[in-house]
Order: sequence, then C-alpha cells, then structure tokens
Amino acid sequence: MAELRYPINEYDHTLGSAAAAVTLVEYGDYQCPHCQAAQPHIERILRQFGPDVRYAYRHFPLTAVHPMAKPAAETAEFAASEGNFWPMHAALFANGARLSSQVLMALSSQLGFDPARLRFALTQGTYAPIVDAHFAGGVRSGVNGTPCFFINGRRHDEPWDAATLSAAIVRAKSDARGTRPLTARIPQ
Repeated sequence: MAELRYPINEYDHTLGSAAAAVTLVEYGDYQCPHCQAAQPHIERILRQFGPDVRYAYRHFPLTAVHPMAKPAAETAEFAASEGNFWPMHAALFANGARLSSQVLMALSSQLGFDPARLRFALTQGTYAPIVDAHFAGGVRSGVNGTPCFFINGRRHDEPWDAATLSAAIVRAKSDARGTRPLTARIPQ
C-alpha cells in the first residue's frame, strides 16, 4: 500500500485541528469530473466527523487531459496568498466543467481580487512552484489519478463515496486509539 511521503506542513491548506485523530489528504484536479463529484462526499465527511478529522487539499493537475487544471490550481494559490484559499477552492470546483481563463478572471473578481493581478501571476508562473511541488509529492506518494485520498498517511484504494470513506476513517480512528472499530454512522 502506498504511503504519503510528505506529511502535512505549514504550506498545506487544511481544515480542522492538527490534533485530530484522523488526517484525510486529497490530491485533486479542479477540472476532473471525479474530483468535482467527490466534493459533496468530503463536505459530508467533515460535517460527520467534525473535530476528529483534519482535511488537507493538495494539487495534482492532470494537464494532459485537463488543460485548465494547472491554471486553476495556481488561481487557488493566488487566492491563498490573500487568505482566501477555501472560497476559491469551492468556486473552482463549482465551475470545474467550464473552466477557462475568462472564468478564472470572473471568479477572481467575484471574490474581490483584482483580475489583472491574477493574470500577471498566471503569466509569470508566480504560484506554479507550489503546484509543481504538490504534484511531485503526489507522484512520490504513489498518486496516479484523481481524486486520490490518504487516511493517516496510507493511500485509500477503495471507493471515495461518503460511506466508504467514513468506514475507513472510523477504522483509522480506532487504529489511532488502539480500539476495536465501531460502525460508521452517515448523517443524511
């Protein structure tokens, strides 16, 4: 089983406490329809487990099939530099099927950023090193498609629906505590 080669650090975008029993890391691509479909499941998991789960998102743009994935990831990093990664993250996934340069500029404007600054950052590749580092870390960790999840450092090779992820998180939580797993309860 593949393992996460690079632990969560101060450069990652996370939700939840570092003290959480379980860390869920996603390598994703904003233009990937599977990643877009996974987002409601991730939101459900985060609501279900609350403070017991820490979630981190890392970029893994599959540029050969999704040409706007890397500019979208760089746009998310641009927003992060302004302290607004998560609103841009949500906006990019909500618009993933229609990503274009114009959409990136429109999202930037809607979130209160100067589109000219974003355009300059994209042209200069200002945030490309961050995206490239995420991608390289994913490759070294055994990521070969998106979405790819790691739970407490181990690649999750099962389906990524809420029920399956929830069961895996319950197992990881039990392993972390050294107790027998309980059954997962999925809120409706």
